[in-house]
Amino acid sequence: MSKYQSYTLRNFRDIPQIQRHLTEEERFDIEVVGNVLPFKANNYVVEQLIDWSSYQDDPIYILTFPQKDMLQPAHYEEMAKAIRSGARKPELKLIANKIRMELNPHPAGQRSQNVPQVEGTELTGVQHKYRETMLFFPSQGQTCHAYCTFCFRWPQFVGMNELKFAMRDTELVIKYLRAHPKVTDILFTGGDPLIMKTKIIDAYVQALIDAKLPNLRTIRFGTKALGYWPQRFTQDDDADSLLRTFENARKAGIHIAFMAHFNSPAELQTEAVKTAIGRVLNTGAIIRTQSPVMRKINDSAAAWASMWQQQVALGCIPYYFFVARDTGAQDYFAVPLERAWHIFRNAYQQVSGIARTVRGPSMSAGPGKVHIVGVSEVQGEKVFTLQFLQGRNPDWVARPFFAKYDPKAIWLDELQPAFGAKRFFFEDEYPLIRPAKATAKPAANLLKSPAMN
Repeated sequence: MSKYQSYTLRNFRDIPQIQRHLTEEERFDIEVVGNVLPFKANNYVVEQLIDWSSYQDDPIYILTFPQKDMLQPAHYEEMAKAIRSGARKPELKLIANKIRMELNPHPAGQRSQNVPQVEGTELTGVQHKYRETMLFFPSQGQTCHAYCTFCFRWPQFVGMNELKFAMRDTELVIKYLRAHPKVTDILFTGGDPLIMKTKIIDAYVQALIDAKLPNLRTIRFGTKALGYWPQRFTQDDDADSLLRTFENARKAGIHIAFMAHFNSPAELQTEAVKTAIGRVLNTGAIIRTQSPVMRKINDSAAAWASMWQQQVALGCIPYYFFVARDTGAQDYFAVPLERAWHIFRNAYQQVSGIARTVRGPSMSAGPGKVHIVGVSEVQGEKVFTLQFLQGRNPDWVARPFFAKYDPKAIWLDELQPAFGAKRFFFEDEYPLIRPAKATAKPAANLLKSPAMN
């Protein structure tokens, strides 16, 4: 593999495959959409994952290179007109930011409901939605090796600081964990935390180990690195020391779990990813896999059955089958809930029991992770049967409820209660458990450790 090469809007036209295969109109589409939604790729993705002989239908190409229809026609034309007129970067940014604010940049109450406080300080790089799990956004990990065009974290990458989650204050994080003894898991997320240098990752992990928190059992890493740059675990200069960090955490009694994002079977077929997965598992870490189901990417039972079978063969655990979130290019990727369920069910039937650890289809909505159990007929009415896999109130979990059947629905807020009910069972309580909008000072870089630079 050649030396790591990153591609953005500044240099994507230099990619030989782009020069060879794309029309000028297609290149312009990338420029227009990429000025609104973030674009980044690398040479591993370009050279080893995309089939350029049929790039227009290739799932990895669509997954990483912006497509015209990812923007609404009016938004596309507004940005295209500005580019054609020779508008400068400040003007393009103003137009882009206006469009971005119309794309629901923080769905499911991420900013308004999930950001906690400790000692009067708002933890701007933390989200705490479910009782046992706290999300941490290390400031040095708020980018990725390549950006997924569906990513619901796209506001992290577009340069709008008011939309970004990030902090590096381990002291405040540890204080928060001490004050919330029911938190057992901390999830490093982003961006991609494994884009950070090992010395930074190790400093964060070691701080948590040294804190000797009796409640902390698991450190999770939400990462696409295995799919987009497996060399992070095999060839990078600090790859071996990264694996030692995972081993040291295990020796200290902390479980390391990868929440690995694989969206297409192609990502699991290179020798590089197979070697990387083996090296990670040899540290004692566990790799759990997840992805949303997305039109034009993986909206077939065959794709999912293939992914789950390959993942199990490599020692990974299929974990979540999500529904694409209501943000960004949702209209482009959205699969109706009923179809998502049929895809899941048909794929589930094709795999053995050890691959049936996967849960879904699941919507990560404001109240919690809502599982579409299936389409049923109850009391003569066709309905969706639903339940919470996670909820803002843990008592909601695994409690069945029903919505009117709607073959066009793509998200929870489009569903109506069944059997003449006016509200779902959780709707009266949900507004009462939303935290008030924080008025505390932001954490920013308070208590910054020199080791985190």
